[in-house]
Amino acid sequence: MTTAMTESTATGIRAAAHSGRLQLDGLTKSFASRSGAVTAVDSVTLDVAPGEFITLLGPSGCGKTTTLRMVAGFEEATAGHIRLDGQVIDAIPPQRRPMAMVFQSYALFPHLTVAGNIGYGLRLLRRSRDEIATSMRMALTSMNLVGLEDRSPHELSGGQQQRVALARALVVQPKVLLFDEPLSNLDAKLRGAMRAEIRRIQRMFGITSIYVTHDQDEAMSMSDRIVVMNRGRVEQVATPGEIYLRPASVFVADFIGRANFIEVMVERVHGSTAVVHTLGQRLEVAAHQDAAAGGDAYLMMRPETIALVPVTDGGTGIGVVLRSTFHGPTIDYEVETTSGTITVTEPGRDPRQLLVEGTNVDITIDQERAYLLAGE
Repeated sequence: MTTAMTESTATGIRAAAHSGRLQLDGLTKSFASRSGAVTAVDSVTLDVAPGEFITLLGPSGCGKTTTLRMVAGFEEATAGHIRLDGQVIDAIPPQRRPMAMVFQSYALFPHLTVAGNIGYGLRLLRRSRDEIATSMRMALTSMNLVGLEDRSPHELSGGQQQRVALARALVVQPKVLLFDEPLSNLDAKLRGAMRAEIRRIQRMFGITSIYVTHDQDEAMSMSDRIVVMNRGRVEQVATPGEIYLRPASVFVADFIGRANFIEVMVERVHGSTAVVHTLGQRLEVAAHQDAAAGGDAYLMMRPETIALVPVTDGGTGIGVVLRSTFHGPTIDYEVETTSGTITVTEPGRDPRQLLVEGTNVDITIDQERAYLLAGE
């Protein structure tokens, strides 16, 4: 199939999908238990733009999968509403919602071939034979499945099975694609390749997508915006860069990547910056809006924003190296300071030049990349 034909069909899917604006308004889900009602999702409000790729990210039990299942119609909300292109769809059953889901387990029919699995939804929708054939060609080509049409699922690799599941979801021309941890069964190398593949396909067709994962690397590499959830609530909704550099809370900063936290007293706040003293330095750093002068706060420093300088001539320095780990491209250090143990990541070098355990060091903090969070 030619590239022109693939792009033409993709344009058709984009047109069929219309806008795909998804809005969650105070979405809540409670379950009964012996000790009383348990709230799994607590007043989640979210506005997803047409064609946007949103990831629900958080630890196990944070409510992300329950939220996805309510969007899909598999769970009934206790309160709140779901709107698609302005229409409330709370009462619409799953099979009638213009959505498609890609499951963690792939959920392929073992008795059907690749072609049979991909075309299953089209046949349920009673599409014409010509339309099914055209959609099948597009799906097989865009998913690199040409030549595998007659194979059974058990004859495919994990990555091929995942591409079949994605193709099956796309050919029914949904307004919204839902992903329930679709890569968790793949090995690390294949996961990386499939991340790029899913994102490429999603951008090609411009379909609004909601992706659930607990893997922060997946969220950071794939998303337009990330929704960080904790105990059923939304902690922050922002781009990957904003969440990494300007987290809304200690929880978000700690969950996304690695971070050091040092409790400090705020000397003064001026606009969006604050002055603090720590590790022998006076720093002017960007600050969260809740940080206040005279109040307790935490200075967040990513490991790569700290540099170590070995102290010579018998000096004591600010810290002492407890452990060094050579990773090739980088070196990780654990450093004991008067403010606690911090982790430092520096570019890799000759492992024979590592700072060994017991080395006294001075510490330099990149104040442009540090961030002050209000105490919790």
